Amino acid sequence: MKDIPISDKIPELDIAIKAAEEAGEAILEIYQKGFETVKKSDDSPVTEGDLKSNEIIKKILSQTDHMILSEEDNDDKNRLSKDMIWIVDPLDGTSDFIDKTGEFTIMIALIKNKKPILGVISWPTEKTFFVAQKGCGAFRYSNEQWQKMDVTKVTELQKCRAIGSRHHLSDREKLFIKKLGIKDFTSIGSSLKVGKISSGEAEAYITTTNKMKEWDTAASYCIISEAGGKMTDMLGNDISYNNEDVFHKNGILVTNGLIHEKILEEYKKLE
Repeated sequence: MKDIPISDKIPELDIAIKAAEEAGEAILEIYQKGFETVKKSDDSPVTEGDLKSNEIIKKILSQTDHMILSEEDNDDKNRLSKDMIWIVDPLDGTSDFIDKTGEFTIMIALIKNKKPILGVISWPTEKTFFVAQKGCGAFRYSNEQWQKMDVTKVTELQKCRAIGSRHHLSDREKLFIKKLGIKDFTSIGSSLKVGKISSGEAEAYITTTNKMKEWDTAASYCIISEAGGKMTDMLGNDISYNNEDVFHKNGILVTNGLIHEKILEEYKKLE
């Protein structure tokens, strides 16, 4: 894989890309040969893919001294006293992995003072990466090339392309999207939603769920911000990371930035 065209890389960037790349290769092998699924205590599914990916990522990231908050590990609250930590989702879109849609990703973020300063999302089935470092722009790697990513300049809600969850889209969200006058709506799995907005293939991702956690958004936050877009909760609050409670209580809104306030205004009217 060619070097990402960022001149003042922090050392953690190459480490995170390597971790995502190696974990992706291991996950693909498991995906192609078949695997068992078990249920976690909260009834969510976990596969050999999740666990193998977690093991590889932790091994590679341990070259740094930063603690790791991962979906697949017990939460060590000592992280709360640290300025910098890794936040990892070793397999985002486990349901898509199980259903064989191909739409699953690996997410790695580096947090500094509660904000993501680095985000890496790997899409193994397509050999694609979405990567950003704070202050250096966002890049997409596909067809063995790196390209800079930018959000679109669409400002009218009616002309927006919205994307939402394939597995978790609620009736309330469907109604809200309709109320906004957005007709172009596509369902897609995992963090690919943010990848699409960052690379100009859509304008809005709206979810009102209170079930998302920090590892579901940390890498995406850095990528969308560096691509010129915006991520807040549905009340318009900025999002912070490395908190004691890892849940995002008020949903998530990701846009090209230009339509952000309009959607928040309409959402206020619903409350």
